[in-house]
Amino acid sequence: MKIEITEKKENPLQKRTEVHFTIEHVGETTPGRNSVAEDIAKKMKSKRDCVVIDNIESVYGIGKSKGYAKVYDSKESAMSFESEYLLKRNGIGVEPPAPAAPAGGAPAAAPAAAPAAAPETAKKE
Repeated sequence: MKIEITEKKENPLQKRTEVHFTIEHVGETTPGRNSVAEDIAKKMKSKRDCVVIDNIESVYGIGKSKGYAKVYDSKESAMSFESEYLLKRNGIGVEPPAPAAPAGGAPAAAPAAAPAAAPETAKKE
């Protein structure tokens, strides 16, 4: 996988650099967001938490993809400007799942059974 940044644009109002890139991945699948974001963070000398991959689109028939990413100055900037779904897709600001209850713990209380309903008698008219 080889990533080449084709265009950079500074956006000082939103505290980010907007990046268009191409990826060559001949004979491989389209790379995932996480691996692309890590490579872009290295190239832009930033942290992984500051890179938001907006989209990656494969070019049909060639081992090449094009994409768009935003590299923020800080994680807080990314959290304030980006949509929640994009942050979640990129794994930014997502809390790790809470650990499950220990196996040797007290058993959970069984739910109370619903009271038996009185049988309805059908009236024929």
